[in-house]
Amino acid sequence: MESLPVRKASRSSSRLLTSIIVVALAISGLFAWVALSHSASSPSYWPSYGDMMADLSSPLSWLRWILGDISEVAFYKHELASFGLLLGGAMGFWASRYAPAWQGFSISYGTGLWPWLVTSSLLGLLLSNALWGWTLTADTWQPTFAAFVSLPAAMVLFFGGGWKVTLNAAVLGALLVTPACLLFVNFLCAPLGLPVVVGNVLGMALGSVAAFLLCRVLPILVSAKPGATSERPPPSTVKVPDYGVIWTIRRVLADFSEAPFFGNEWASLGLLMGVLLAYVLNPLSPSYGTGLLLHMVAAQGLTSLLGVIMWRGQWLKRGWYPTYVPLVSVVPAAVLTYGGSATVMLSSAFLGALIAPPLACAITQRLPKYLHPYIGNVLSMAISTLLIVPLISVLVPK
Repeated sequence: MESLPVRKASRSSSRLLTSIIVVALAISGLFAWVALSHSASSPSYWPSYGDMMADLSSPLSWLRWILGDISEVAFYKHELASFGLLLGGAMGFWASRYAPAWQGFSISYGTGLWPWLVTSSLLGLLLSNALWGWTLTADTWQPTFAAFVSLPAAMVLFFGGGWKVTLNAAVLGALLVTPACLLFVNFLCAPLGLPVVVGNVLGMALGSVAAFLLCRVLPILVSAKPGATSERPPPSTVKVPDYGVIWTIRRVLADFSEAPFFGNEWASLGLLMGVLLAYVLNPLSPSYGTGLLLHMVAAQGLTSLLGVIMWRGQWLKRGWYPTYVPLVSVVPAAVLTYGGSATVMLSSAFLGALIAPPLACAITQRLPKYLHPYIGNVLSMAISTLLIVPLISVLVPK
């Protein structure tokens, strides 16, 4: 009798996983058809970011925007990258269940909650776009992606799976996180000329704190005992790793999908293969049409590598360390602000790896136990970006 709930949970997770894969494949087919149609009258093989923004009233452009939100956290903003992330995540979850030898770092920290986590994140994303999509214009970017990589996933990891947590987390993400990000981006970053990532992560932190306080006051929202996670995610592998060269390479790869709480090589491979395919089809399609994708990916990989090497002792001591933090904050903000020169790439990668991870750890250790530790990571993203990006302007030749 004790194993019955486990079997029910397993069947439910499998149905969720199957649904996600079917939907992703169906939409992939739709966009493949669109790409082939587009190539018949254009030298590019995929519509550009500018094409999407110029025609947001079109259902297809609107769909591209929403799907692009899934990979927005890495500053890729492209539907192919998003499909790759989701399909790679599904592969990572499947491997964790049926082929452990191939799973790499166990997805979502080995909790087995990935189907609930990604479902809540996707629902939060859809609700955010439904509620706040009216703020978008052809000339105005807005952080509608924020709920996908913040509170919904954090609540599932903190309180466990199930439909009550999954749905309430999605709703709270859309009602609290996204509007907070909108306020910071439009009324702090825009007037002061700050990188928008600062407003994004400050909004995530503020909205998440409010949500966890609300759950503490109204535990009926989650019907679970808070504190399901420790101060940091548990070790990502079953066996004690050797922390050698191969482990370092795998860890750098896994950092690319750490921000949406996947932290898995398969998910990261899917994300990177998707965005590189997008770049091949049209260099002005991913990364907001800047053409800086390759510079950004190279600098992101470098900052993760430097962080893993610098803070190897912390990985050994703690089992997990937030070396991904500059990968989704300092480095892409610097590249988008100052361009893809070697000076920008190297300085942002080095300073980000040096400052952001220990700052995140220090803040996380001081958070109350009823708050998810990711809040410390996003606060570190804001502070590190505010410190490092202006400093890089001194190093860049005028």
